[in-house]
Amino acid sequence: MSTQRRRLLFIHSSDELYGADRVLLDQILAIPAGVDVEVWLPDDLEHGSFPLCHRLEQLGVTVRHLPLPIMRRAYQTPTGFLGLGGRSVSLVRRLRAHQPDVVYCTTSATFLAAPAAQLAQVPHVIGHVHEIWSGTDRRILGPLARGCDQLLAISNAVVDSLPDALRSRTAIVPNGTSDPGRSQPLDERSGGLTYLVASRWNAWKGHGTLLEAWRHVSDARLIVLGAAPPSGVATDVRALAAQVDHPDTIEIVGEVEDISPYLERADVMIVPSEQPEPFGLVAIEAFARSRPVLASAAGGLLDIVTAEHDGWFFPPGDAAALADLLKRIDRAEVTRASAAARSTFETRFTSERYATNWWNLVNDASHLVAPQPASRAFARNIPTPVGAQRHATAS
Repeated sequence: MSTQRRRLLFIHSSDELYGADRVLLDQILAIPAGVDVEVWLPDDLEHGSFPLCHRLEQLGVTVRHLPLPIMRRAYQTPTGFLGLGGRSVSLVRRLRAHQPDVVYCTTSATFLAAPAAQLAQVPHVIGHVHEIWSGTDRRILGPLARGCDQLLAISNAVVDSLPDALRSRTAIVPNGTSDPGRSQPLDERSGGLTYLVASRWNAWKGHGTLLEAWRHVSDARLIVLGAAPPSGVATDVRALAAQVDHPDTIEIVGEVEDISPYLERADVMIVPSEQPEPFGLVAIEAFARSRPVLASAAGGLLDIVTAEHDGWFFPPGDAAALADLLKRIDRAEVTRASAAARSTFETRFTSERYATNWWNLVNDASHLVAPQPASRAFARNIPTPVGAQRHATAS
């Protein structure tokens, strides 16, 4: 093998600090010294309130904002497709000049980079699927994904949504999160429970379901983090909260860089998504702090939460069922579930486990370095966002 330093290029679709963005930070930290890492970000959206590029630069990673062909729904028009074609041609030229050994497409939205990398004769192309694909996604993204030598997926729900032809080249790598250390034990608290919801205010994230259920809850508190997405359909969370009879029980904080202080204040994390979550990173962040999770029973959350053990489920979009749970769950039950939540985190979702599993799969597919354990230390407090596993899962 050549002694020349190998180049790993990440092509990423956003410049924020939500789920896939935080996973990219963990991936960067898992890469052994001796591999040159660069991240290319799109230039078609403004910085978020807390840009990913700032965190990458703090890690010493070279970041470039470029006209990348990112598959956004807004571009699915004749003019939009024409623009994506032009950006794809530009990407081929840039890849030929950069000459990476591996191009890593971090989300499905970046998969136009896979055929571009093939045309640029990049030796290895890896794709990471964080999303549950619809029928339209399968028709559009499936052919693009065939340009990847290896696909990684974050849950069974994601793999099940892929075309049959892609599943044989796909491995599941559940996300991980850093260990925050000791959190305040829930058995030291008294009084009503405090719930936390932390996500973008996309229409499908279930804020409407949650706030409809909250009309029937008066002896608990709700903390709401997040903000409207930069594109796509949003929910007016503030307006919905104002319609609740007891709005004083709801604290709308908005977008924050780090959810950790709010998890410390909370007793339970709520993930009320009305459509299946591909994974549910906030769920394992809650588990790391010994906070159980109340979630809609669909998607990747079924791989994370065990009902009546480290959390609870309700049918997606069923505000009445959610209200019944909110009224039923008491502090004693939450305290019992909190210990199980921490145990689930330690067993399955630590950053160290994720680093080892992810890097081994990437290196097996690309041969960047001789096999060795990940050597970069994980940064503490990076603001990050038991079910049967049917597919091949890294362990």
